[in-house]
Amino acid sequence: MMDDYDLELEKVAERISQEKAKSVLIQLPDGLKPKAKEIQEFLRKKIDKNTKLLFWAGSCYGSCDIPTSANNANVDLAIQFGHSKWQ
Repeated sequence: MMDDYDLELEKVAERISQEKAKSVLIQLPDGLKPKAKEIQEFLRKKIDKNTKLLFWAGSCYGSCDIPTSANNANVDLAIQFGHSKWQ
C-alpha cells in the first residue's frame, strides 16, 4: 500500500470495530493527505460498511492540534496520524 509508512491500519480497523464507531474522523498531516483515498479503501474492506469515515482537510500541527470542530461533528472516534517518518 504505502511502502514508506507503517500506519498500522490493521490496528486502526480493529479499534474502529472495538469501539463500534458509527462515525470516525481521521486527521492526517499534509504529507499523508494525498494517501487519504488509499487509507479509506483499506479501512472500507475491514470495518462495518455503515461506518462513516470523515477526513479532516484542515491543518495538523501536531498531536495537540485536534480539530475543535471534531467535538461538534458528533463523531464516535477521532484518529490522528503523526508527522514523523522513522528511518
